[in-house]
Amino acid sequence: LAMETGFADGVALNIGSGMAISIVEIAKTLAEAMGCEIEPEISYRYRGGDIRHCFADISAAKNLLGYAPQVALQTGLEELVGWLGSQRPEERVAKAAAELQAQELPA
Repeated sequence: LAMETGFADGVALNIGSGMAISIVEIAKTLAEAMGCEIEPEISYRYRGGDIRHCFADISAAKNLLGYAPQVALQTGLEELVGWLGSQRPEERVAKAAAELQAQELPA
């Protein structure tokens, strides 16, 4: 829409569902889409400056472009899982955790 209308030239827009959803809900929905029975693990360790509650305000995209979400979270995650199935995984969790620890940040 932004490329087609020209109404949003040079304007930063949030694109999303416009609804709040927790990381835990996303994790559970993703696990379901993957056919996994797993409970997300929450460390309750937060970094200074972390934003705890935030979701996309899509009102500018609605006003400028007539944007409205067209893909439900479950459907989008199922499509993502299908695409991921065609990718080659590379295990990097241990390396990422070590980098966070080296910076004295919670992993």
